[in-house]
Order: sequence, then structure tokens, then C-alpha cells
Amino acid sequence: MTSATIAHALGLHMHQPRGNLHALLDAQPWDAEQILRCLERPLRYAEYYRDVARLHVGFSGVLLEQLRDPTLIDRVRGIIDLPAMLGRYREAPNIEIVGTGHFHPIFPLIPSADWEDQIRMGREITTDTFGRAPRGFWPPEMAFAMDMIPALIRAGYDYCVVDGVHVHPADGVQDIFRPYFACRDERCIGIVPRHRGLSNAQQSGLDADWFSLEVQTQCRASARPDSPRLVTTWCDGSTGGWFRQTHEPSGFFGRYLAPYMEQVRAHRAVSEPVMLSDYLDHHVSAVQAQIQTGAWNVGSNSGTDFRQWAGSVSQRGAAARVSALSQAWWTLHQTLGNADTALTEARHLILEAQTSCFLAWDDAWRPRLNALTEQATAGMRRAAEAARRTDLLDQLAQATTADRSAGT
Repeated sequence: MTSATIAHALGLHMHQPRGNLHALLDAQPWDAEQILRCLERPLRYAEYYRDVARLHVGFSGVLLEQLRDPTLIDRVRGIIDLPAMLGRYREAPNIEIVGTGHFHPIFPLIPSADWEDQIRMGREITTDTFGRAPRGFWPPEMAFAMDMIPALIRAGYDYCVVDGVHVHPADGVQDIFRPYFACRDERCIGIVPRHRGLSNAQQSGLDADWFSLEVQTQCRASARPDSPRLVTTWCDGSTGGWFRQTHEPSGFFGRYLAPYMEQVRAHRAVSEPVMLSDYLDHHVSAVQAQIQTGAWNVGSNSGTDFRQWAGSVSQRGAAARVSALSQAWWTLHQTLGNADTALTEARHLILEAQTSCFLAWDDAWRPRLNALTEQATAGMRRAAEAARRTDLLDQLAQATTADRSAGT
């Protein structure tokens, strides 16, 4: 066995696009209830195992908007008390809240000019909801590009979790069990590699004994087995039957997490749960890395081609239309400034149209995407007409047909 200390950072990511919870409550109420209960379980188990559990939980900004909405709060009161739940998260000392993009965009697939707002808005609502600014950033769908680093630093983030297969250390030593730092334009951020294989097991099914043996085996065979080891496992926390299992002894929390925490309590666990902010404060990496642009794996693809969100002509067309609208918005904004209310509303609609679900769910959610882009276009047209800028109207007309010429 390795003589090094093995730290374990366990993370769960929560997201629902705007309107989906209401839609499920209307059409599939049991699915909605399962999702809502998934949001509360990490908190309950963290409270019960307060002495040993250390968890990371992140909520997309658009999900937090819904969880704070009085209409949804009243509607689900018989299932879960949402204000009380968020208040308990706020007070939980052993849950590190992480940030993400507000509307859950695939950052490498949206205009870089929109990164700042997506990052800033997500961090602001997270800070306001939980009373503490997140230090760590979780890229939606793990979709990351090095060019994001300056925007993350400006927003106040200290570290970013990325899929470990995309990390290429400058010293040439492939070691997924240590943190790194990455730099762009003389700005550097901490990088935490997520272990893809162990995270996939966390997502789909595992038990504490298997996890302990696998971690021990992999750390022993790692490039630096006698150095401190950091195992990072992270996945969606509300998708799939493993997490939605309402018979808790058969799901993630009862089958894996509770026995794992009992092992930790009894000092029989191979790894020690940690919160990343604490760990990184004491284990500052001296090794720089380049991060390949990519996402996590979906199905059989590696995550480098974004096939889940840009694999079809219709997906690429939708993304092209939203990007063209964003570019037209920036032109209008540079000309008209911040005073126009219609332009401000259009900005919000364009950012929401960048939600990853519109691409991942493709034709199923195309009407919702179309409604957003049509409303944004109408507002921008009113602003351009009021300013008597026919040149801007021409650019806007081109933006609305961008999807027709999207590459195949």
C-alpha cells in the first residue's frame, strides 16, 4: 500500500433548465419529486455525518433562481421546504459550495464575449443564496478552455475542476492524483483533475469496499505513490436511477456514502474526505499544466469534439443562431449603451438561450429555444428602430438566419 495520505474530494452538480421543474410537475410529477429529493439528500447526509463527511455541491444559477421563486416554493411545499433547505445549505460547515455558469452554457461553444456575464451572474446568485462566495468553479458539462482562465480570475475564483484526461503537465509526469495550476495572459488558476473512471462509477453505481480497494490500487500504481494523493470524484447529483432512488439503501447515499462515512468514523477508510479549498490552502501546486479544450465523456465519445451538443446539423445551426444574435447584441450595445430596457431584456434572453440543454435535447426543446431567440430579436429590433439604425437592423436580419448556413 502507498505510504502517502489519500485525500478524497467528492462533488455533486445540480442543474435544471428554467421551466423544467414546473413542466415535470404538470406532466411527470413523480420525476419532479425525485429530482427535488436529490437536491436535499446531500445536505441531510452531510448533517448526519458532520464529523467526517466533506462534500462539494454546486447549483447552476438558473436552478437557484427557480428554487427561490415563490411560485415553485408554494407548489412543492408538500414535497420539500425549499427556503429551509437553502438555509440549511447556507449553514452547513462541511459542504463547500462551488460555482458554475449561470445558465449552464457550454463555454467553448458560446462567444467569449459572453463568458464574463455567465460567470459573474452565476457567482453572484450563489453568493447571495448561501452567504459565501465560492472559491471553486465547475464548468458546465466539464466543458473548459484555457482562454476562460482570465475571466474566472476576474470573477474571484481560486480553482477550477476539469476532466483529468485533458490535463497535460509541464513536467511530463501524468499524475491525476495531484493539483496543478494553469495560466493564460499571465493570470493563473488552480486546477483540480477529476478522475473520470471513478467519477463514472460514482455516477452509475459503486460501494464503499470497491471504492476503497480501487483507490488504494490506483494510488499505489500512480506516478508518485509516496506523495500526497488527491482523488477527485464528481458527477451530476440528480440524474439517473442511482441518485433518484427513493429507497435510499439501494441508491448512492445508502449503498455507498453512508457505509463509506461509517468506515471513516471507524478509521478503517483508505481515504480521508476533504474540502478542496482547505486542501489547496495546504498543498499549493508547483506544477503547471496545459488543459486541452474539451468536456467530459458522454456515451462513447471522449469529450473533445462536443458531439453531445454540436454533433448534428440542427445543433450547430441553433448554436450559430444564438452566437450571431449575441454578436448583433454587442454591436447594438456599443452603439446604444445601457439605457435601452428592451436591449437589457434581450441580453438576458440570449444568455438563457445558451443553456446546454437546448443543444443536448435538440429538437425536443427547440420550440423553447426559438421562443427565447424570437423574443430577443424583437427587443433588439425595437431598440434599433428607436435609434433609426437601419444598418443594425440589417445585421440583426442576418443573425436570425445564421442557422441556415451553419456548417455540416
